Amino acid sequence: MTKAGTSPKIEQIPTGRGESSSDSAPKPPQSTTKRTGAEIVWDVLTSEGVDVVFGYPGGAIMPIYNALHQSAIRHVLVRHEQAAAHMADGYARASGKVGVCLATSGPGATNLVTGIATAMLDSSPIVCITGQVPSSLLGSDAFQELDITGVTLPITKHNYLVTRAEDIAPTLREAFFIARSGRPGPVLVDITKDAQQASAAVESQPRAVRLPGYRPGHHPSAEDLERAAELIAAAERPLIFAGHGVLKAEASSLLMELVEKTGIPVASTLLGLGGFPATHPLSLGMMGMHGEAWVNTAIQESDLLIALGMRFDDRVTGNLKTYARKARKIHIEIDPSEINKNVQVDVALAGDLRRTLTDLLPRIKQRTCTPWVKHINTLKGNSAERDIQYMPHQGRLHAAHVIHDLWWLTQGKALMVTDVGQHQMWEAQYYRHDRPRQLITSGGLGTMGFALPAAMGAHLAKPGEEVWVVVGDGGFQMSAAELSTCAQEGIKLHVAIINNGYLGMVRQLQQFFYENRYTATPLRNPDFVKLAEAHGLTGLRVTRREEIPEAVAQARASPCTTVIDFRVEQEDSVYPMVPSGANLDEMIRRPQDESESCAISSWSSGAV
Repeated sequence: MTKAGTSPKIEQIPTGRGESSSDSAPKPPQSTTKRTGAEIVWDVLTSEGVDVVFGYPGGAIMPIYNALHQSAIRHVLVRHEQAAAHMADGYARASGKVGVCLATSGPGATNLVTGIATAMLDSSPIVCITGQVPSSLLGSDAFQELDITGVTLPITKHNYLVTRAEDIAPTLREAFFIARSGRPGPVLVDITKDAQQASAAVESQPRAVRLPGYRPGHHPSAEDLERAAELIAAAERPLIFAGHGVLKAEASSLLMELVEKTGIPVASTLLGLGGFPATHPLSLGMMGMHGEAWVNTAIQESDLLIALGMRFDDRVTGNLKTYARKARKIHIEIDPSEINKNVQVDVALAGDLRRTLTDLLPRIKQRTCTPWVKHINTLKGNSAERDIQYMPHQGRLHAAHVIHDLWWLTQGKALMVTDVGQHQMWEAQYYRHDRPRQLITSGGLGTMGFALPAAMGAHLAKPGEEVWVVVGDGGFQMSAAELSTCAQEGIKLHVAIINNGYLGMVRQLQQFFYENRYTATPLRNPDFVKLAEAHGLTGLRVTRREEIPEAVAQARASPCTTVIDFRVEQEDSVYPMVPSGANLDEMIRRPQDESESCAISSWSSGAV
């Protein structure tokens, strides 16, 4: 077996969550049986608790597919391999388990790349299994041969090339362990065709995974925990940042305990939404480029930031030179490489968030932040750009109306999956997420085409939940072929296309910064209702706000996936907006005349 890819980060103290057990104790005698490499793949997946995989067959992975009939694992046949990776990703994010996808060699494997990168940037645990040409042909430029381990080196947590049947089982077990432990991420296992076809002895009781040098957990010192508690006690204008790590560590209850003990208000990153209830009085909403105006202003005025499981990326900070200059900073993060990478902090607590909060909370004294919270509420009262949801709509349909009404009609309980663009930001602003894993979206990579397949994976992870797909007309068409997969697999989703006839976020940038030159952004779209019907699904169109409740009712009553074409105002923009490189509190706000008159282009102008 040849291993390729980045070595797992060497860390210090196991956390007890997802760590390997010691194999130093005496082992009972092992009995062995002979299995082909392909059969071993399905055996290991079953032992790892996998119940569904997403994939697309091809020549180099045919032995694995041929052995599928012996397994109880469900296989979902996608229409494009990129969708298989997104489905595995959506499954992982909704369930907290490892998602699995399959592809053949060459183009099958390279089609996974965008989905793998999406999972890598958002720390999503998936295992991608690819077929490879026989080992005797490696390096010969054989048909559909490609060095996929080399291609995916920068976008996987680790990857493998397996050339012997006897190495398949231990390699796959390592892959699952690495994917789920520490900071989660994607792992790729490339298996040559001859390894799939050959037979090997399999132990009846597999040995525990043991990776010398790989310690997927840190733990901060008592001194650093005390320093953090002292800063929290002394701060007058503190803020808590809830990042994606709150969800990954399943630390929402501990975050609530921290807030109730201190009275410190909470702002969220995009991927952190749902980690703290949006309807809680101390929830401020989303921060950053399209975050709440009062949140960004409060960050610049704060004297302490407590960052929980986040990266301080550019969409959160704006201009780093002017970012929160008055604030001391505490950063709790499982991946030490993220600490002091973008923002220098005063106390670095590298470790599992749940365990670190467990140890920090007893050191924190009971306190309140009443004057500070009152000041932030005053800032909220001065922010008018969100009021469009309550304005007289005069027969017009705004995306904000759609998202707000979906939140109201679903009572805030739906599992929401969004694509990337304006609709993604509107969903984050107008749908109030009160529980973890309620919003699934592509944050770090910003992958258009993500939503529909990711929602299918989420549905299979949580079959009892109502799943809504919020997607733009541009992003929807990148993976619309997966409607056939929905029909074939009997998957029921509610797809809300926020259809403005443009690549909306790019059009907004052109309006703000490129003198309204709408180059390559207008879209000539198909009839989405007929497209849904062509797949044997339900298609609806909504052009007025008062039609939304009936459309939602029809979607719920339909036995299959429903596609709703929401024809929204064409040149509406997401407000506020922090221009790239600007100070965090230098926001473009919604013009008052636009708010009052809604004088923006409409579908009535004849644009399609």
